[in-house]
Amino acid sequence: MNPALGLVRLALSASPSPFPRRQRRIAGRHALVDDIPFVLPVNSADTPTLMAAFPVDRRAAARLLPGGELHPLALPGGRGLLVITVVDYARTDIGRYIEFSVALACTHGPRPAPSLLPGLLRGSFGTGQYVVDLPVSSEISVKGGKGIWGMPKHRASLDFRVQEHAVSSQYEDDGRLGMFIEIDRPPATRLPLRMAAVNYCAFRGMLMKSSVYFEGDADIAVGRRARARLVIGDAPRVAALHGLGIGDRPLFTCYLPSTRGILDDHFESWFLTSERPGHTFGEPLQSVVGLGQSQEWTAPPRIDIGARS
Repeated sequence: MNPALGLVRLALSASPSPFPRRQRRIAGRHALVDDIPFVLPVNSADTPTLMAAFPVDRRAAARLLPGGELHPLALPGGRGLLVITVVDYARTDIGRYIEFSVALACTHGPRPAPSLLPGLLRGSFGTGQYVVDLPVSSEISVKGGKGIWGMPKHRASLDFRVQEHAVSSQYEDDGRLGMFIEIDRPPATRLPLRMAAVNYCAFRGMLMKSSVYFEGDADIAVGRRARARLVIGDAPRVAALHGLGIGDRPLFTCYLPSTRGILDDHFESWFLTSERPGHTFGEPLQSVVGLGQSQEWTAPPRIDIGARS
């Protein structure tokens, strides 16, 4: 084993659990929200995850952020960061489903943050990600994720494929390609990640902030060792991504064969404002009215976008 990798693994193993004390304290209690039953905490287990992050044009990214208090995370060279995260939720309170997150790394505050510091002082700069698109494979996930936490979920055709040398996912919306992501499987670093992350979403004209905590052993590739293929389709929901100037090479890729996580039942919201009257952000409340609790999936993706590695 690489000695340096062993030291990193040892240091990460000593890091504290990311799960807040309150989530441990309320474990086993029951909640009924929008007629969806939960046994707290709102958690998942045995869940594979793939991630890839690509550089984008920061000014173009800023045009996709709502209101006036979200700002693209600043990378050197005037670049921002597009983060693709696909989670194959194997065990949850609302059944099994796939979630395909398309997000822009960002900070929250009255003005843009300097480079590098938001990664070190995440709380001070409101560091997180703004979720641009979030297709999922079941209706109940839309009902809960959008109706409760304000996430831009919508039901779509999804898959999650783990092969010997690659991990991939494809998303289609009404028969049109949304996105395809494939990463070369990183070396087996098995780094024990214990992390908290913040999601910002627009819903009902408000900015919704939610927190997720997860842990698992991660295989990570950085820089030239990271290899991925990203294809953006012609589905309307991803049209704006074509103008981001997405880089060909990812900054990093990550595969976690199994994770466990918690979505915090505490969340915050603010009004989203604009310089002109009558403008709103995100989908309206009517988009969740009438949704049921079906765990049935749509048919798998059918579009052939070329041979997979």
